[in-house]
Amino acid sequence: MTQLQEMGAKAKEAARLLAVAGKQKDEALEAIAKALEENAETLLAANRQDLQAAEESGMSRSLMDRLALNEKRIQGMADGVRQVAAQPDPIGQVLEGGVRPNGLRIEKVAVPLGVIGIIYEARPNVTADAAALCLKAGNAVILRGGKEAFRSNQAIAEVMRGAVEAAGLPKDSIQLVQDTSRASSVEMMGLTGYLDVLIPRGGAGLIRAVVENSHVPVIETGVGNCHVYVDDAADLHMAEEIIFNAKTSRPSVCNAIETVLVHRAVAEQALPRIKAKLDEKQVEIRGCEETCRILPSCVPACEEDWATEYLDYILAVKVVDSLDDAMAHIARYSSGHSECIVTENYHHAERFLSEVDAAAVYVNASTRFTDGGEFGLGAEIGISTQKLHARGPMGIRQLTSQKFVIRGNGQIR
Repeated sequence: MTQLQEMGAKAKEAARLLAVAGKQKDEALEAIAKALEENAETLLAANRQDLQAAEESGMSRSLMDRLALNEKRIQGMADGVRQVAAQPDPIGQVLEGGVRPNGLRIEKVAVPLGVIGIIYEARPNVTADAAALCLKAGNAVILRGGKEAFRSNQAIAEVMRGAVEAAGLPKDSIQLVQDTSRASSVEMMGLTGYLDVLIPRGGAGLIRAVVENSHVPVIETGVGNCHVYVDDAADLHMAEEIIFNAKTSRPSVCNAIETVLVHRAVAEQALPRIKAKLDEKQVEIRGCEETCRILPSCVPACEEDWATEYLDYILAVKVVDSLDDAMAHIARYSSGHSECIVTENYHHAERFLSEVDAAAVYVNASTRFTDGGEFGLGAEIGISTQKLHARGPMGIRQLTSQKFVIRGNGQIR
């Protein structure tokens, strides 16, 4: 038996106990939150080692931001765990039911998925968020983070395992894979006897590799080629503020925008304003021919730019002729994550909401709100961009399955 198979066997046993843990799960979550706060300096020390190694390897500033922990982010992790604990327990909830003509009482009941595997990249806060959500939903979790954040992830996982055990639940409810090589990811994709579902969280390359190669059922998350469309009826001040926030508040995350589409009727007026605002953060604009005519300092865009998730201070900009042109562009290049229209035209807004196919569709608000916490779900395990089982921010309910419970008094068929 390989090390991962041993972890899988321990996780299956832990999941069996978690499925009936009830309020003890909340006690464990509170213990985790308190332990994260009390061990903040240990976590920061481990993170400093990861950051030093990342800097020496030439990691970009946006990815360094994804990797970095500070006291505020650790407190945010602890707060997120408490928000998860405060959510209603989904396990055992009757989703629907009734009595058949033959007297059978049939109910559909929420149950845990079982053992969840998560393969993710540089953000160490995912370790805490994912473990908390899985625990609340009665699932054991096997975490496989990237090498860039290994020391941080290991420190966080050990703090959580100790807290869970102190609360009387199996510490193997939460396990971290020690091997960060590609081989461990490949083995997890084939761990069919142990994992019930695999969730990749990271860049396009990671997600594509897991979706294409996994033998374990996959929930696809993450890639965010997100757009803002500035309509001919847009409030231009609002547009520049939304674009600035959606691009620059944290460009390394999946709900940051990568492309702005501007209606031709307002392009001459809107584009200089948008650029002046983006210049505050030295954002590089890669523009279509018309954008480059209006903004001569822009870099000419190529076909690849419209499909790229930059995760950096780079923004593709295109002038379009109509709402229909904007929606056609989004339909072609969107990853199905988050899309926004800025407009004061009610009918344009309603068309955009009904016709654009994405997990989250906005009118006059930043795409940066596509987040489990912002949507009132507590933490999130990722943003699902697929349509089966779960779509959008994945909170506790999205980490459950269901079973039918049938009660009879001797009925036969």
